[in-house]
This record gives sequence, C-alpha cells and structure tokens, in this order.
Amino acid sequence: MSTQALPAMEQVDYIRAQKGLRSWLTTVDHKRIAIMYLIAIVSFFVVGMILGLLMRAELLSHGEQFLSGAAYNRILTLHGVIMIFLFIIPSIMAVFGNFVLPIQIGANDVSFPRLNLASWYFYMAGAALALWSVGVGGVDTGWTFYVPYSGNTDANVVLPMLAAFLLGWSSILTGINMVTTVHRLRAPTMGWRQMPLFVWGIYATAWIAVLATPVIGITLVLVLFEKFFHVGIFNASMGGDPILFQHLFWIYSHPAVYIMVLPAMAVVSEIVPVFSQKRIFGYRFIAMSSIAIAAIGSLVWAHHMFTSGMADEGRIIFSFLTFFVSVPSAIKVFNWLATMYKGSIRIELPMLFAFAFIFLFSIGGFTGLLQAALSIDIHIHDTAFIVAHFHYTMFGGTGVMFFGAMYYWWPKMFGRMYNKAAGMVGFLLFFVGFNTLYFPLFVAGLKGMPRRYADYLPEYEGYHALSTYGSWIMVTGLLILIFNLIGSLRCLRFWGTDAEENPWDAASLDWKVPSPPPTHQFASEPIIVGGPYDYPIPHLGDDDKQAGKAEVKA
Repeated sequence: MSTQALPAMEQVDYIRAQKGLRSWLTTVDHKRIAIMYLIAIVSFFVVGMILGLLMRAELLSHGEQFLSGAAYNRILTLHGVIMIFLFIIPSIMAVFGNFVLPIQIGANDVSFPRLNLASWYFYMAGAALALWSVGVGGVDTGWTFYVPYSGNTDANVVLPMLAAFLLGWSSILTGINMVTTVHRLRAPTMGWRQMPLFVWGIYATAWIAVLATPVIGITLVLVLFEKFFHVGIFNASMGGDPILFQHLFWIYSHPAVYIMVLPAMAVVSEIVPVFSQKRIFGYRFIAMSSIAIAAIGSLVWAHHMFTSGMADEGRIIFSFLTFFVSVPSAIKVFNWLATMYKGSIRIELPMLFAFAFIFLFSIGGFTGLLQAALSIDIHIHDTAFIVAHFHYTMFGGTGVMFFGAMYYWWPKMFGRMYNKAAGMVGFLLFFVGFNTLYFPLFVAGLKGMPRRYADYLPEYEGYHALSTYGSWIMVTGLLILIFNLIGSLRCLRFWGTDAEENPWDAASLDWKVPSPPPTHQFASEPIIVGGPYDYPIPHLGDDDKQAGKAEVKA
C-alpha cells in the first residue's frame, strides 16, 4: 500500500497529554492497553523462566540436589500456570492484536475500549491470585489440575483455579473485542480479501477464545463445587467420572493450543512478504487455513487420552483427525516458502525469528504426528518426549514469534530502533540453547524417561546435563534480546536510534501512520485500494510497479 502524506493532527491529543500512572490505569487507548499487557507479560515470562531454570538445575544430576520432590512439583505447577495462562495464551493476541489490528483495518480503536481495559484488569487479577498461591504453600497438581488428585490434595487449589477462571474471562473479553472490531470497524473500503493475514489470524483465534474458553471455566468451577459441596461429578468414590474431567479439560485445551499458535503463524505471514518484498503466495489459502485450523482443532481433543481408556473406534477416529489437522498448517508453511522463492530476502531480526519458527515448529509438528500414531503414542505417552514436543510447538512457535513480533513492531510502537548486532547475538544464543535444551529430551523420552519427575535413573544423566547446559545458553540469549529492546527506549537511550516511519518498507496500513502512533491515528477514514501485500514486482517497469501498489488515503 502506498500513501499520500498524512495531514497534521489538528485536534489536541488529550489522552497522550495526560501524565502519571493514573492516566495509564484508566486509559481506553488500545495502544496503551497493549503496552500495559506487554510489560506484564514480559515480567511474568521472566518469572516463569527463572522457575524453569530452577527445575533444570535440579535435574543437572540424578539424586536430590537442592529441591525436594514436593518443592519440585510446586515449582513445576507454577511454571506451567505462568507460561501457559500468563504468557503463551495472551501474549500475541493481547499485545499485538490490541496494538496493531485496529490500525491495520483503519480503525482508531477497538469496538469496546472500556471492555478492553476490563480484560487487562481481569488478567492482572488472575495473575495476582496465581502468584498469591505461592505464598500459601503453592500447588503440586501440575498445570492441568487433573482429578482426582486436585480434588483430594491438601494444597490450596482454590487460588490457582480461580486465577485460571479470571484469566479465562480476560481471554473471552479480548476475543469478543477482536471479533467485533474486525466485523464493525474495518475501513469501509477494506473488504475481507484486503485484510492483512495478521488480522485473519487474530480473528480466527478470537473465535476459539470465545467458544472454547467457557468450557474450562465451567470445568474448574465444577471441581471446586465437588470439593466444597461433595457432589459426585469427577470423584469416582462419589459416583463421578474422572475421565470426564479429562474430556472437558482437553475440549478446551486443545483448541487453546491454536489460541497460542495461530497468532504466531499470523505474525510469520506478516513478516515473510515484507522481508521478501514480494506478494504473499496463496493469500486466500493462508487466510482460510486459519479458519480451518480453528474448526478442525476443536475436534481432536481426545488424542491426549489414548492411554486413558477409550474404545478402539474412538481412538482410530481421533487419530485420523489429528493427522488431518496438520494439513492447514502444512499449507501455511508451503505458502511461506513459496513466497520467499525468488524474493528479495533481507536478513533482519524479524525474518530470523520467522525462519526459526518454521524450523522449530516443523519439528514440533512432525513429532506431533508420531503421537497421533496409536502404537507409538502408547510408548511415548507421559515421557520426556512429550515435554520436548510441547516446548518445540509452544515455545518454539508462540514464544519465538512473540519475540519476532516485538522485534518487528517495536520501531512502530515506541519510535526507537534497537541495536541489531546485540539482537543477532541474542538470537543465535537463544536458537542454539533452545535446541540443546529440548532436543536431548526427545531421545531420553524414547528411552523411557518419564516426565514431571524430580529425579531419574543414572542412565539418563547425560541427556539431562546437556539439557541443563542448553537452558543456560538459551536464557542468556533471551536476556540479551529483552534488554536490547529495553535499552533502546527513549527514556533510557542506552543504544539504538530513532526509528524511521517505515524502516521495513512494509505495505500494510500500520506502517503508514507516525511512529509511535498518536492516540487518534487516522484524521479521516483511510481509503483502501488493492491489498496489503502488493509489493512492486521486480521484472515490471516503473509504471507497472506503481500500478501494482495499493493506495491508502487518510
């Protein structure tokens, strides 16, 4: 998209003129809310990372090092709750969905600004309860809260379950806002086929959040209802069915996998054409594959339960559907690679994160197919293989592209360009450390090493030692990546420079507003002509190149 020069803002930018903490805590500006989410999510990520380091340090050698089995289980549970509910699920949709999506569709805010602020308060309340649970002894159930243990344990499971309930409300409210914003606030001249693929990804994710999240909320309430009122729902001794809990939990949690991954895929779809300077290959297929993943991903929950006791017919059906759900993801990967083919690829940090996503998520996807095979799943279920697969998919997917999104949109959000050399060092350390940390667990799992254990047999020590060394390398890279961004901020100016309005030569509408954007980013409704990836085609003449661009007037 090309643009004429935006006229100067004549109105008084009242909200931005306000100063102090109160102006932030009462803001309804979608960009400020996104930044508050960003600060909170990165902070909780660092806490979860420290907990992960403690677990890896304990597993450096066999035998008890400095954590008892009970303490290890509590740290494992808190690590899981923080990383899943406070980091991975909300990260891209809450931060970049809030900041970027309204600008990309030509809107000045989301549909429900006050509801948007309320979702942040629900998120912070849930986070406070989750961390408060540590102060009352912690919980050792694991982040899945499986019954009957979660109903019988003496640990205080009420706080983390209420935390998950509130975090679910935050996710639902954000989802409602995103769906409504896409339907109601798109620029009048922006059709469905002119929306950036990031918008498509957030839109599909929002539908999953709205439809699936209530299931886990109701399930957790039922666990508490059974615990306090002794009504047999899941407890077999009271006539309940513990397998029912697993069904309800995974009916939410497997679609939630795509709440985590779809936004990451959407960021890749945004980055690849920009740094290839080429029209996206198969726009409609990528857009529709997001919807297909959201739909089919809701039908495969029971592949987590192949060893729980299930009719053979049911296992075969869920196995087939699990193989089938990989097709839309494969379509995306094929189209990304086809977009890069013969493109003018620039090796910038956001593109490196996109490369890393394709590599790491592909490993996670292929190892996921092994688990869809019934005979293999029986052997590797609940082993370290699952730990490795899960982290390659979730952290190698969503975690990687959360950093990729930060390094892509940071100049737009804050008007500052980070130190590229420091970012390169951080990325390389992260990538090497990640694979050193998690790949040995595939081998250990195939050899029979169970997961969620604070100790292990001496024969697994080499794998765990290598994994722990990898964690130190990875965390070093992550800290460099985080401090590189923080150090570039205008208030610190350790390094970095003021960013250009469009340093990546991107064609979408979010790069046609000032950096950072004012509170009201559009003085008038933008007029959209063409698509968000209509880059000049190298073999055409200048006149044809200009004709190939989209036109935006604001």
